[in-house]
Amino acid sequence: MQMEIEAAGDRLTARIKGELDHHSAAQARAQLDALLTDERIRELRIDLRGLTFMDSSGLGVILGRYRVIAGRGGRVLIGGANRAIDRILRMAGIYTLAEHMDI
Repeated sequence: MQMEIEAAGDRLTARIKGELDHHSAAQARAQLDALLTDERIRELRIDLRGLTFMDSSGLGVILGRYRVIAGRGGRVLIGGANRAIDRILRMAGIYTLAEHMDI
């Protein structure tokens, strides 16, 4: 798993590539959480165009960061998922919490 993170004002954009699974979830959490300590961050955009696989640990990464952002009154946007990952996100109800964005 590789993640590129860009911060701009109150927005954090994470571009995740490769596999987000039980082997890489801790790394993803640590990278995001290190930047989410900034209370000014109110929007998290998650770009999944480069993600090839995600399991329940990946869902946990997304849900945990959603809780942080939502607790601040912010929002999470997710886009770029391939068909298989999009199906997982829909089945897990992620799009009832996070907004779908076209990218």
